[in-house]
Amino acid sequence: MKAIRNLAVALIAAALVLAACSSSDDAATDAPAAGGDNADLKICMVTHGDGGGFWSVAKAGAVKAGDDLGVTFDYQESNNDAQAQAQLIEAGVSGNCDAIAVSAPNPDAIKGALAKAVQAGIPIVTMNSGSSVFKELGAFTHVGQDEFIAGQEAGLRFKAAGMTKVLCPIQEQNNIGLQQRCDGAKDTFGNVENLQLSAGLADLAQSQAEIQAKLDADSSIDAVFALNADIAYNSALPAAEASGRSIMIGTVDMSGDAVQAIVDGRISFAIDQQQYAQGYMSVVLLYLRLINAHELGGGQPIYTGPGFVTKENAATVQELASAGTR
Repeated sequence: MKAIRNLAVALIAAALVLAACSSSDDAATDAPAAGGDNADLKICMVTHGDGGGFWSVAKAGAVKAGDDLGVTFDYQESNNDAQAQAQLIEAGVSGNCDAIAVSAPNPDAIKGALAKAVQAGIPIVTMNSGSSVFKELGAFTHVGQDEFIAGQEAGLRFKAAGMTKVLCPIQEQNNIGLQQRCDGAKDTFGNVENLQLSAGLADLAQSQAEIQAKLDADSSIDAVFALNADIAYNSALPAAEASGRSIMIGTVDMSGDAVQAIVDGRISFAIDQQQYAQGYMSVVLLYLRLINAHELGGGQPIYTGPGFVTKENAATVQELASAGTR
């Protein structure tokens, strides 16, 4: 987290220095002054977010960056509806967005809309999901974690703990990032079974029932790799406790309840992709692209994770989470 925070601060400092040192030639005077009146710059973010605990933190980071830079910032989310996300992107193109950040869990559904942004000369950054396809979508970089690597690291933790079979419940359909997490765990652990949840986050009680039914039907499952903190705490944890067996639970992302469960030893770990930084850095990267033609990232993703929250550091993270930044 410290490294990410330092990088974000460094990016803003660079922007301020570059603008302050502008010469008086025509090209320089045409650029908006960092720290000055940047309200005429409109940076937009369109995600597949659902307004839940994860996306509220990502949005908070993006809003803070917009405030720090003095730009006009617009945030829209589609509640996991890929077609609605495409429509929101097109609305942003026609609505005078100067730059756009997007999440890309379903790249095929939004590539047409992003092609219109590229055609209009609008710079793009993908964030959160889309690390393997950002170039195809016309983005100059991606901000997030590599989901396959995150899954690999989870698999290693289950393996080190001596688990024999991991259940990987997937809460969204057609989200390639979630599938990559399960695939990564299978790569390092081996015996991983996916479970597509019918209702996912929309009905956590139903998700609990489906996980519990799987645990009851297969006594060899001794670990659950939840891909979302709400699924971990509200569905996987009660299902595991109802099974009467000792079942190790790890999750991706955090919530206040999930972190408390880690403190209490009921959940073993959470993978922290540091979504506040994803939101913040996406806005900063687009800002630098607009004011100084920077394309940071070197054609590669800029990773914000995976980091791990365990019982050893959960109290520190819990304090930050209460402030809405973790």
